[in-house]
Amino acid sequence: MSAVARKTLVSAVFTAVLTGGLLAGSLAPAASAHTPAAPARTPAAHAATSLVFDKNQKNPADSRLLVYRGKKLVASYRAGSGTGVKNDCTRNKGWMPNGNWKIRSKSRTYGGRYIKGYAVYLQDMTCSKGTTKRREMFIHSEMNRDGSQGRTEARRWDGASDYKSNGCVKVSPTDIKKMFRLLDRIGWPTHLRVVS
Repeated sequence: MSAVARKTLVSAVFTAVLTGGLLAGSLAPAASAHTPAAPARTPAAHAATSLVFDKNQKNPADSRLLVYRGKKLVASYRAGSGTGVKNDCTRNKGWMPNGNWKIRSKSRTYGGRYIKGYAVYLQDMTCSKGTTKRREMFIHSEMNRDGSQGRTEARRWDGASDYKSNGCVKVSPTDIKKMFRLLDRIGWPTHLRVVS
């Protein structure tokens, strides 16, 4: 067989395969009205993210800040609140009152007088006895405004004693940075729920 004949034969076979495939595809039976359709796939509803501060009655400086996605616990961070005083009406010493605290704002570079760096600013809330309004409450750590560690006590993290606070929820610098990354990824809640 000459080269021209071989080329013509290959071309004819290739055309027949393509035409046969197209014809076979075009002649395939149409789905009847009685053929069940494949179930529609809808994206799974995203479970809501919630943030819970669970106060430890025995040791307020060894409490837990918890992140849930729906009912699933996805992160747990050691946290403290107050100086050891369990009276939530005692300003600057008592732990944070129970309830749903609205998250006002969040910042990685907060520049307050006492609180700097990573911070979640919470609404004001009245204490359990209704006698005192707790103001300027945060979830925060001890750091400089840029998130680095400083030299003064209020700017450096020294260990377990640093979980004590004036009533805010306080976590380590490493953990608050992890929490921000996690919540940026899975969605920020609108409130912090405080329980004991």
